[in-house]
Amino acid sequence: MERWLGLARSLAIYHNPATLRAWRRFYGQILRPGDLVFDVGAHVGTRARAMRRAGARVVALEPQALFARYLRLTLPRDVVLIEAAAGGAETEAEMAVSSRHPTVSSLQAAFVADAPAAPGFGHVRWDRTERVRMVTLDGLIARHGRPAYVKIDVEGFEIQVLSGLSQPVPLVSVEYLPGFRHLTHAVIDRLEALGPCRFNPVVGERSGFLWPDWREGAAVRAWLDGLPAGARSGDLFARMG
Repeated sequence: MERWLGLARSLAIYHNPATLRAWRRFYGQILRPGDLVFDVGAHVGTRARAMRRAGARVVALEPQALFARYLRLTLPRDVVLIEAAAGGAETEAEMAVSSRHPTVSSLQAAFVADAPAAPGFGHVRWDRTERVRMVTLDGLIARHGRPAYVKIDVEGFEIQVLSGLSQPVPLVSVEYLPGFRHLTHAVIDRLEALGPCRFNPVVGERSGFLWPDWREGAAVRAWLDGLPAGARSGDLFARMG
């Protein structure tokens, strides 16, 4: 029962017409019709639907069985759905699942261990685990082609996802959590190791860039370090190359 309540909660938060329209407008500004995109951590499919409506060709990854089942029933038929997580190797892994708050289910054990002490996570309980399949971004590229954009929202597992990518792609976004800024610092390091990058955040679900210009990693690190731990999360976009 709690699993279905968790799904309903996620749908109420993320899958509403206003949010979908806002992300559709946003992606219409940064993607071109026909662009290939990877949605890593599709959850209820809000971003996948928005990118598809912007004209992109979407490959969506979702490891949680209940959410993959929902997406299989509701996503447009031309969206490629893969019931898997992304990481550093093609294998299987244990995901810690929160039945009531499934959006914070994670493959990152350290994130799950530290989250109860972080602002906004005190009410969350990870009450079960789920064995999930894992693929790599390099493997996805080999099968589907080089994407114009990779969106990653995986609750602390971002650096592991990027460890499975050995080449730069034009645009990447990762979720940042102010209470776990060290994880985002590691992501910035990894992206810069792949090639020159400039960054711009999107705060919350505002679906608009925070800065009028794209900035170097040092500026992003300073901005992150200046945020209070309880500040809103969002997406950090990186232009590569």
